[in-house]
Amino acid sequence: MRVALIQMPVTAEKDINIKTACRKIREAAENGADFAVLPEMFCCPYENSCFRAYGEEADGPAQQALSALASELGIYIVGGSLPELADGNVYNTSYVYGRQGELLAKHRKAHLFDIDVAGGQRFRESDTLSPGNAITTFETEFGTMGLCICFDLRFEELARCMCLRGAKVIFVPAAFNMTTGPAHWELLFRQRAVDNQCFTVGVSPARDELASYVAYGNSIAVDPWGTVLCRAGGEEDTLYADLDVARLEAVRAQLPILSARRTDLYEVRET
Repeated sequence: MRVALIQMPVTAEKDINIKTACRKIREAAENGADFAVLPEMFCCPYENSCFRAYGEEADGPAQQALSALASELGIYIVGGSLPELADGNVYNTSYVYGRQGELLAKHRKAHLFDIDVAGGQRFRESDTLSPGNAITTFETEFGTMGLCICFDLRFEELARCMCLRGAKVIFVPAAFNMTTGPAHWELLFRQRAVDNQCFTVGVSPARDELASYVAYGNSIAVDPWGTVLCRAGGEEDTLYADLDVARLEAVRAQLPILSARRTDLYEVRET
């Protein structure tokens, strides 16, 4: 399966961002991609003050555009994420569309990005956003896929639950910053891939040094052995990763971690 990692710029104009995403998805389809993956908050500046203003309810304009394009091109689209408005709340939500434009999955970011690093980044998504409460997987002709958003990746138990459901690839729209990105970005994607013997795919917005929140970029794909298949820099770019499912099965056969898991050791016992 060929995956296009679309590291696109995000502007203050939602319509321009949607048009940019659609243009790059068309290019990905022309280059043989089965999946096109967009970054976290691909149509909205990554600022608390923007999330509700840029948000949309079910079948909003960004969702309609991605669904229609998936159907037209016959491609899977992992629609990064966007602010979802529902029941008075705002969620950081990723929508996945199948080859016929059908909604295959919707993941609301479960672990909100609330950090305060001394001498570095401070940000509190919970000031505006509400958390999701689901583990998200979906089915394709290539097998089961997993989906989470950015800060979710730091929680190994979420990745393990997706892989215990059969996930072969974990897609992660993300926007690490210039503090956490250099320290942990590659480490986390390689760690989750090795821990769970799966492919991991992380897609970030392109870096904008003038933005209030500067994304690290460095979109990345990693194989089940921990090998980095491709990695961008900070600039606008589209990368292509060919993920060989046979490689995954070979690694799992050589090191049968998932099948050898001792569930009896991890049962919760009353004391």
